[in-house]
Amino acid sequence: MQEYGADATRWYMISNANPWDNLKFDVEGIAEVRRKFFGTLYNTYSFFALYANIDKFEIDLENQTPIAQRSELDRWILSLLQTLIKEVDESYEAYEPTKATRAIQSFVDEHLSNWYIRLSRRRFWKGEMTEDKKAAYETLFTCLMTISQIISPVAPFFADWLYIRLTEANPDVHTAKSVHLTIWNEADETLIDYDLNERMELAQNISSMVLSLRKKMGINVRQPLAKVLIPVLDDNFQVKVELVKDLILSETNIKEIDFIKDTAGFIKKKVRPNFKALGAKVGKDMKLVAEAINNISQEDLAKFEKDGSISLLNSQYSILLNDVEIIAEDIPGWQVTNMGNLTVALDVSITTELKQEGLSRELINRIQNLRKELNFEVTDRITVNLQNDNLIADAVAQNKAYICAEILADDIKLSDNIDNGNKIVIEDVELHLLIAKQ
Repeated sequence: MQEYGADATRWYMISNANPWDNLKFDVEGIAEVRRKFFGTLYNTYSFFALYANIDKFEIDLENQTPIAQRSELDRWILSLLQTLIKEVDESYEAYEPTKATRAIQSFVDEHLSNWYIRLSRRRFWKGEMTEDKKAAYETLFTCLMTISQIISPVAPFFADWLYIRLTEANPDVHTAKSVHLTIWNEADETLIDYDLNERMELAQNISSMVLSLRKKMGINVRQPLAKVLIPVLDDNFQVKVELVKDLILSETNIKEIDFIKDTAGFIKKKVRPNFKALGAKVGKDMKLVAEAINNISQEDLAKFEKDGSISLLNSQYSILLNDVEIIAEDIPGWQVTNMGNLTVALDVSITTELKQEGLSRELINRIQNLRKELNFEVTDRITVNLQNDNLIADAVAQNKAYICAEILADDIKLSDNIDNGNKIVIEDVELHLLIAKQ
């Protein structure tokens, strides 16, 4: 308790087992909760506070951006937030705090921090206060305020700390001195958009699959790739993906998405029986059913994925997708993976142009890290003197404007020799550079 605090200890115990169940206590579990949940929530607040202070942003209740006029990303996280409020409220009412804490933790870790913040960062980085930037502040503020309230029964101290930090900077928003004195919010179900939630989940799944293929091939996310192919299940599926296409491309650093309707001649798949799932369904006919599954043609498999079921053995058995395992085979120059009936094929070939852009992004990353090490403010403009090298010279020449915009520099000087510079390493090549405030 003295080392980790009451809130982290309580959250660990309640989120891991219902109060009436036995818990195999592990002190490392408390450390993980403090790091993954409270650490993530703290970092999310710190991100908001950093840029709100730079922009001197305050919530104006009379002039908030209407929800309908906010970006799809804003409307999605607010829709998910209302879904969360509803679920948490029902869980507390039913004396199921474990269910409530797990839902909150999932929202903070997977959706607010790992998706909304990641895809909204550039909106906060913009210099001028645009309507879109204002809406992003308002949306993130609403999420943080709501979280401070719904975690308060289990994490009362951290909840109050978060609430006080938010309201001190925005005194007109709430008059209560403590989150524990506020009126409990109820879900606004008019803000829940189930179609939006569904297509954003689709975007998250596709992005996760593409990123897993990158990791498998050892291709850094900073290295742009040309294309991902997605087989179309039906026209409605394509429309949903088109609506979140830009988010997927941004998250995965891919140039374009192509849709293909006939996969039989391009993507080959294998289907195998899921014996555990089939056992109770087919019993003594397991051998016959397994043989029939193994013999499903590519055309029938495509229809199976689209319809969600297939009849086998003269319609004696209706086999569902979770009764089988579908495995996509890799194609030369491509990597393929699938999740249920969703398949993606990633073009892993890297052209010279893509390589140079990837090197530019690596350089940006090293300079941004150096800015942090030197305690520069995020708004400080800098001068850059970089050691000339064949590896990086062409990349800088081709992408100078982009690099300068990202690192807040007017120019990048290339020099053959740099004395007393900072060392950076890009693709095992050691370079030296000097950066200074303008």
